Parts: sequence; structure tokens; C-alpha cells
Amino acid sequence: MFELVLRCPEALVETVSDALSDELEALAVSVEDADADSPAEQALFGEPGMPAPRPGWDRSTLRALFETEALATQAAAILLAQGWSAELHLSSMAPVPDEDWVRLTQSQFAPVEITPSFWIVPTWHEPPPGAVQVIRLDPGLAFGTGTHPTTRMCLRWIARHAQVGQARWHRVLDYGCGSGILAIAAALHGASEVDAVDIDPAAVQSAADNAAANNVRLRCGLPDQAAGDYPLVLANILATPLKLLAPLLCSHLQAGGHLVLAGILERQADELTAAYAPWLALQVTDREEGWILMTGHLPAA
Repeated sequence: MFELVLRCPEALVETVSDALSDELEALAVSVEDADADSPAEQALFGEPGMPAPRPGWDRSTLRALFETEALATQAAAILLAQGWSAELHLSSMAPVPDEDWVRLTQSQFAPVEITPSFWIVPTWHEPPPGAVQVIRLDPGLAFGTGTHPTTRMCLRWIARHAQVGQARWHRVLDYGCGSGILAIAAALHGASEVDAVDIDPAAVQSAADNAAANNVRLRCGLPDQAAGDYPLVLANILATPLKLLAPLLCSHLQAGGHLVLAGILERQADELTAAYAPWLALQVTDREEGWILMTGHLPAA
């Protein structure tokens, strides 16, 4: 394979990227800041739930992968011959060494420790010594592999409260389940009936597949599958949807039950506290890398 590398101004990035992908037979196209790792580097992505501060970098590096040198050469020639390409520059064109891409990808994902006895382990790894509870989970399309702080905090809460709470966890709701990792953790820690729901059908299927791989039973479906009340309601989404969902999530919470919310930045704690105040008092019970876990207990009737 051959890699074609182009230097491109912001105004041409979309045009050139589309041409490479749609018309010039590029196998893959990536875009990165041409000034990365220099004093001129620019932040492009905003905080979760917030708009990006700008649409693109002033100067971008486009990397396009082609099956043959001839295709890469032809793509460069066609692009540089266009009347609008005066500011488009060819940086390099070179063969790409063969790699074991599967092995390279797998090497980036190691077992994740939740507690000393509870681990998230990809299928190509052996569980670490001392792992009593293990979720087998590989990277996929749905959010939730145990690597993000919000997921880890939810999993820690489940593991730490399981011994005192599982007698009452006869029903658990994982709202916005993604990969199903929280629902699976609840099932492994003693929950007898777990509903895992998401607005994304791909996430629903992912949760079902991951549950089967871990030999646990979940009821996976779209949000309208959630019915009745639950002693434990989990929701790892983002602050804005969590605020909008406050009436719904609290309506599913059983008297005396626990609500566990994640996907919240530290600066958003007061907003969430206010949104849920009509039903229960939220508290910050864990912090990691700027994210917080908020939990609440609905008073018994």
C-alpha cells in the first residue's frame, strides 16, 4: 500500500477529503492538525455536550491510503491539476510497511482494573491473578469498554455496593446502556432481572451480544421497554440529556432505591442537583479526571 500526504488549508479539507474517498479510490483518509506539537497547534474539539470552538484547523495534513503506487500518483496528479488547488501541496508519497493490524489494534487494549477483584478483560487476554469477577468485552461500536472514567466510576459503585445492595437488586435499569457493560456488571454482582435500554438499535444489539458472551441474561431493547420501578437505576450518558430525563428516570426509581448518574463534568454538578431536586438529593460520590459520579437515594415510602 501507498500513503499520499497532502498539506491543505481549512477551506479545501472537505472538498479534497470527499474527492479522495468518493472518486479517487482511497482506502482511508485521515485529517490532522498540520501544526500539531508546535506552538501554533490549535484546539479543535470542545468539551462533551458543547459545540466545537471552530470548524477546522488553519492548516491540515491529509493522509490517504491507496492500494497501489499508481493509484496514489494518479490521485495526486488529478488533485493538483484542479483550478482551485493552488494552496494544496504534496508533502510526500511513500509505501506503507505491512503490519499485523489486528495484533496492533489489540495491543492497545489491556485489562482494566475496576477493583482488585473486578476487571474488564478483552477476549484475547487472560484474566489477571486475583480477578474474581470478570467482564469479557472487546472494543466495538457502542460506548462503554471500561476505559472511560465515567464507566469506571459506575462499575466501582456497583462493585462496592453489591454486597449490601444485591439483596434488593431484584430489578435493575441501565438507561442508555451502550455496550451493556453496566447492566452486565449488575447481573454479575447479583441482580436477578436487568433491563438494558438504548435509543440506538446498534447499542441494543451490542449489549445483547456482550451479555451472551458473559453468560448473563439481560432484557435488551429500546427505551419503551423500561417498565415499572427498579431498586437501582443507572444512567451513564451526558449532563444535558440527564437533566431532560430527570422526570423519567425518577419515575422508574422504586421507593428506597438508588439512582446512579454519570457523564457529568465537575462544573455541571449544581445543574444536575437542581434538576433532580424535586425528587431526591444528589451527591457527588466519586471523581476522576474532571468527571464526577452523582448518586441519590429515594426515601422509602
